[in-house]
Amino acid sequence: MARKYFGTDGIRGRANSKITADVALRVGQAAGVAFRRGEHRHRVVIGKDTRLSSYMIEYALVAGFTSVGVDVLLLGPVPTPAVAMLTRSMRCDLGVMISASHNPYEDNGIKLFGPDGYKLSDAVEARIEALMDGDVAPMLARSPELGRAKRIDDVQARYIEYAKRTLSREVSLEGMRVVVDCANGAAYKVAPEALWELGAEVIKIGVDPNGLNINLEVGSTAPETLARKVREMRADVGIALDGDADRMIIVDEKGHLIDGDQVMAVIAESWRDEGRLAKPGIVATVMSNLGLERHLAGLGLVLERTAVGDRYVIERMREKGFNVGGEQSGHIILSDYATTGDGLVAALQVLAVVHKVGKPVSEVCRRFEPVPQVLRNVRFNGGKPLEHPAVAKAIAEATARLGDRGRLVIRPSGTEPVIRVMGEADDKALVDSLVSDVCEAVAGAAA
Repeated sequence: MARKYFGTDGIRGRANSKITADVALRVGQAAGVAFRRGEHRHRVVIGKDTRLSSYMIEYALVAGFTSVGVDVLLLGPVPTPAVAMLTRSMRCDLGVMISASHNPYEDNGIKLFGPDGYKLSDAVEARIEALMDGDVAPMLARSPELGRAKRIDDVQARYIEYAKRTLSREVSLEGMRVVVDCANGAAYKVAPEALWELGAEVIKIGVDPNGLNINLEVGSTAPETLARKVREMRADVGIALDGDADRMIIVDEKGHLIDGDQVMAVIAESWRDEGRLAKPGIVATVMSNLGLERHLAGLGLVLERTAVGDRYVIERMREKGFNVGGEQSGHIILSDYATTGDGLVAALQVLAVVHKVGKPVSEVCRRFEPVPQVLRNVRFNGGKPLEHPAVAKAIAEATARLGDRGRLVIRPSGTEPVIRVMGEADDKALVDSLVSDVCEAVAGAAA
């Protein structure tokens, strides 16, 4: 059944249009009620990224939570994984991150974490939605039982220390020149500081947020800025985070991009050699390159595929006991350390391998040759273009032409109104042709 508010990664949309103060208020009230579990004073931590609209949403959430008797701990601008970590370490009943991740500043969102630090299940989200649209009066606390709100000052230092402790003590970044691009987002303070404390020479960009410039020509969705800086400064490596720092992209010393698939290959092989892989394989989505799957098979490791979305990767990891997973886009989940994607921690694991091997990043992080892959987005204004007969026919014909020579994945985005069409095979000309045919049909149906 289609949900009214929640998508693949919490609630997300245009700020003050879909994501209004009223919606945030009702999220706070409904989530506060949904997570009542006993007679103790309930607590929620709320973090945010640097969008202008995050102030509005933050205070509306505070009003919602306190109105149903939940105490609020305000963290200020911190990465999404910091919220997940602090939800657990501060023994809170719920965690909230205000962010639209890699989206432009006009959008915003609300991500919820349970007391275990994991994102909520579909069933819990459905219950919150039902409460949001219900009668609010019975939810409200009596006057003496209203919640209180206060700001917590040391959370950034706590997260930095947590991130550093994911590395063994003998790992040092001394002598390594690192460019870090924080996307003018949530990690603009913590990521450069953590890298510097580990010994690196740090060159930072994307660290001047003004509420309107998050992800604007910086960050993991615009890595060209980072690549130029790495070449200009003759750095050893570049790290680009997104707006809430739950994903990252690496740039080698030549300015070439290294995506999440290569990062997962690096970590999986390193952890296998060190006996740290919980299971002989990793979890990734249907979007990960076929080259990764072939490479892992050559190492005796399996690639478990899930639907797109880090929550689905995490669910499969928990279900089957894997401790490495992620997405090609740079969400890397290392469950030994975190309950969600953590761009900084994943980057540190890669730098630890570079330190251990003593070779350039371009050598360390090129583990396989990607199979030619074409991804295109087709925007639509409403309706369900994938259910159109012409689109169904185009997909069937493309699938038949491809046969068993590659993969074709067509899906609606869970975060914006676009249809994503991806094809991959050793024959790039064939992939280009198939993807173009499907996109043309989708565009016609969406017109």
